[in-house]
Amino acid sequence: MPIADNWSGEFSPIFGPATRASTVTPDDTADLSHISSALYVGVTGDVTLITYSFETVTFVEAHGIVPIRTRRVLATGTTAGAILALS
Repeated sequence: MPIADNWSGEFSPIFGPATRASTVTPDDTADLSHISSALYVGVTGDVTLITYSFETVTFVEAHGIVPIRTRRVLATGTTAGAILALS
């Protein structure tokens, strides 16, 4: 099933309130169910992810709101916990 993008063709809602939040289980092969507008990281650590535009990046010692459109949070390289995808 293709990944859903609730904000396709719309101005990015990154500075507005999210309309959904879902628990993230880091996975090296599976995309999130929806492209997120941000991540919430509850337990500090590194978060390695694939962005909306297919770039792989690592946020070192991430905590709180990470304002990046994300399609996948990778298990490899992610040590943070209690991650929520906000969209």
